[in-house]
Amino acid sequence: MEQVPVQAPVARRNEDIALDLLKFVASTANVGRMAASATGFVSGASPKADDQVSQLLDLYTRCLRTVQGK
Repeated sequence: MEQVPVQAPVARRNEDIALDLLKFVASTANVGRMAASATGFVSGASPKADDQVSQLLDLYTRCLRTVQGK
């Protein structure tokens, strides 16, 4: 039987790792999601899309700096 050559694992780029970290933190902390209102509850001002994008970009920048060790 022919053996398949084993390749070394490909190193991931810092940007990819930072993006995975962003996804984890954003989903855990509910960053970038619209506020869901419960029955009978009216929240104040819901976050605007521009504000959510800014939050996500800031969070990505922080994640990238963390991965790079800065």
